[in-house]
Amino acid sequence: MLEGGDASELLDRAVACDINAFDCAENYGKAEISLGDWLKGRNDRERLVIETKGCHPDFGEGWVRSRVTKEALDRDLAQSLDRLHTGYVDIYMLHRDDPDVPAGEIVEWLNEHHRKGEIRAFGGSNWSCARIAEANRYAAEHDLTPFTVSSPNFGLAVEHENPWVGEGVTIGGADHAADRDWYRGNGMAVFAYSALARGFMTGMFPSSDRASAERVLDQEARKGFLYDDNFERLHRAEQLAGRKGATVAQIAVAWLFHQGMNVFALLSCTSLPIIEANAAAADIDLTDEECAWLNLDEAR
Repeated sequence: MLEGGDASELLDRAVACDINAFDCAENYGKAEISLGDWLKGRNDRERLVIETKGCHPDFGEGWVRSRVTKEALDRDLAQSLDRLHTGYVDIYMLHRDDPDVPAGEIVEWLNEHHRKGEIRAFGGSNWSCARIAEANRYAAEHDLTPFTVSSPNFGLAVEHENPWVGEGVTIGGADHAADRDWYRGNGMAVFAYSALARGFMTGMFPSSDRASAERVLDQEARKGFLYDDNFERLHRAEQLAGRKGATVAQIAVAWLFHQGMNVFALLSCTSLPIIEANAAAADIDLTDEECAWLNLDEAR
């Protein structure tokens, strides 16, 4: 989809597997164009949940510049609606935050588009819990619609170093237990990106073969996830997958769904078998003991 090709077969199969939410962004190559071309040929728009993002930073060699401005938001959203051939998106998120911009101003911008019917719900990708809480306090004080969705990194493999352009946010690992408790307490929808650690937790290499991992994973995956504790998590996922007749990826996705949060896994699906396997992960039951063991006996 990033190249703008016909993704109809994959997307049709996803819907047939009861997957109805699709994640995109204005800077994901031509993905919005592919998704929009597919949407034009369907008559079930109300059944589908289209989520896209804007205000990703500009960047180049050695520099990053924030685009969290009203002008960028207005332009990015208009472009997304045009590419997607739809009058509204179900969920719109700012791709990054800029702490120098008052959260209340951003809430005002988003509410303007919400009142126009161009976005139905909104939130932030790579926003801290503190900033989301600040935004929602402002919304409550001014009788405005609040953030209702967040998209941090989260998965069984812990992100140790930010591999992304700008400031990424993860809620994985022991250091972020309070963040996870915050989401459990308020029930906010969490769209967990890189839930399979950009391929680390897919089973494309065995946990015993670090050289293969270094060869097949991209730079972001190596920087964020190529650490000894994650290889042990992968090893345990392999063992549990063998006992349950599942794949490593299915075990990792099932673990995510057993964290007591209102969480949705954002997964890249490049083939029909992968779509079917990912959908089946929702039916895998894990005990609390198995979840803790997979996560090296860390409390969830």
